[in-house]
Amino acid sequence: MTNVRDILDFLDSKAPLDAQLDFDNAGFLCGDAASEVGRVLVALDITDAVIAEAAEFGAELIVSHHPVCFTPMKSVTTDDLTGRKFASMLKNGISAICMHTNLDAAKDGVNDALCAALGAENLGLLAPEHDTMSRLCRFAEPMEYSDFLAHVKTALDANGLRCAGPERRVRLFGVCGGAGADFIPDAAARGCDAYITADVKHHQFLAADELGIALVDAGHFSTENVVVPVLARWISERFPELEVKIAESYKQPERFYV
Repeated sequence: MTNVRDILDFLDSKAPLDAQLDFDNAGFLCGDAASEVGRVLVALDITDAVIAEAAEFGAELIVSHHPVCFTPMKSVTTDDLTGRKFASMLKNGISAICMHTNLDAAKDGVNDALCAALGAENLGLLAPEHDTMSRLCRFAEPMEYSDFLAHVKTALDANGLRCAGPERRVRLFGVCGGAGADFIPDAAARGCDAYITADVKHHQFLAADELGIALVDAGHFSTENVVVPVLARWISERFPELEVKIAESYKQPERFYV
């Protein structure tokens, strides 16, 4: 029988945990490593709804991208939003493995999956001198700006986009799933027509005009959720005896009122 440790070791071989950034808390975060696993639920985030879905599915393991906690906890109680998640998982015999910034950087991980979802050629690292996550991508043919925005929204199944900078044709562009706005200057320096990321701040939208680059904030969820099917496929192919399901109870949390 497959146990939690087997799956953790396999995922570590695909996206080494040693590659996670200093602030991160990726890895085995809840449960018993020796527990046998027959069903796995895969999700971007471990929410109350995802835990409930895992319990209903009969999953012994949740594999997610975002860690269920980042900071040390002094107590685990149901009075706390994070504590109640741990309590619920333990009550239902569910373990948790979270693969975060190590998966952002990994081959075929978040950013390779993001480039693939956009239907672009992957040219490698955007800023190889100081970054292992962002990617440089290129469309086969230039795309008119309005078509580019529509394509990004549809390809990432995003609720909406925030954008700034020149409305120009786009062929060469950079991507970084999640909070990758720090690499906007790198994208401009590489001659990118556009840069796609999430969690962009006010001053970074202003900088897009000054740098002459089309900037698209497609949302944290939408730029990273592309990796969930990848995780599910990895686990299914390596452990064909397991039932692996992508969570249906979570979705992009923000909505747009316009």
